Amino acid sequence: MKFSIERAVLLKAVAQAQSVVERRNTIPILANVLIEAEGAAVQFRATDLDIEVVDRAAAMVERVGATTVSAVTLHDIVRKLPDGALVTLTDDMTTGRLTVDAGRSNFSLATLPREDFPVMASSEYASNFSCKAAILRRLFDKSKFAISTEETRYYLNGVYMHIADIDGGQVLRCVATDGHRLARIDAELPIGCDAMPGVIVPRKTVGELRKLLDEDDMDIAVSVSETKIRFATPDITLTSKVIDGTFPDYSRVIPVGNTRRLEVDAADFAKAVDRVATVSSERSRAVKLTLEEDQLVLSVNAPDSGAAEEELAVAYSDERLEIGFNAKYLLEIASQVDRENAVFLFNSAGDPTLMREGNDTTAVYVVMPMRV
Repeated sequence: MKFSIERAVLLKAVAQAQSVVERRNTIPILANVLIEAEGAAVQFRATDLDIEVVDRAAAMVERVGATTVSAVTLHDIVRKLPDGALVTLTDDMTTGRLTVDAGRSNFSLATLPREDFPVMASSEYASNFSCKAAILRRLFDKSKFAISTEETRYYLNGVYMHIADIDGGQVLRCVATDGHRLARIDAELPIGCDAMPGVIVPRKTVGELRKLLDEDDMDIAVSVSETKIRFATPDITLTSKVIDGTFPDYSRVIPVGNTRRLEVDAADFAKAVDRVATVSSERSRAVKLTLEEDQLVLSVNAPDSGAAEEELAVAYSDERLEIGFNAKYLLEIASQVDRENAVFLFNSAGDPTLMREGNDTTAVYVVMPMRV
């Protein structure tokens, strides 16, 4: 195998591959990227047995062939090569080495046989549809902060992507929760998506998917089965197992009777929470919200470190309310708001609070209060 490729193109492909590879591996081949040169293109394939990414790049192929080499080492080498360099990769079957040449730089890397590389079995997908990158990015970006990191509740360690019924039709919905906060994001149902089974997309997959979604108008081909999900652009295919579990009935924790309405500038609110939380003890990080007629007072009282208070002008016309929240949760939810104003709907100091962006009901957040 021998081919030449531009450094920038190679770096992009290898960067995607090496991020999938697990750093601590008991199976040596899983630390490698499978490089396959054929025609006028080269494929870079990496897997951790749960996720597989295949990146295709244009190259000048002199000799077809395939080999595997350490993904992290190759990435580090390419990253340090000068911009604009033309990189030539040559696999010597007799020595079991891959040479990387760029200008005056020359590297010789150990390889492992391509036959040992595990390729994820292809799946029969129940649903295949196309979706704009901007829509998928919004669905996952706005929900992923609420993914649970608690391994014992593994079915919460991802984003639940499914079709939901709403008044007047169906939507494509992403939901994530860790029991303390919840995010529910809706988008218009793509054509051909109506047979899609509900799946829990793992946290790592959500992170890797984000790298495919930078170009707003790009169409992403999505394929879903009971056990796998695949996202594909013309250059990159990301295939992942889904979490084998049942996502809980989240609709039961979304309050419907909250009538106390607070409207506040989202950016001002986030900055104020951040400022007063500076003095709170790391353990609790509780912020108290005191609501009165068109006024919100944010306060923190940490006996061991100090106290802080800040006042904000808001739209609120209900009876006085004192309620406490974890500062980190408030900040994460406030940072999801793209519009100017955030609307909070309260019931009492002990009940879950609902938050949305203005009158937009396609993005709904729930946060549990704390005792303060």
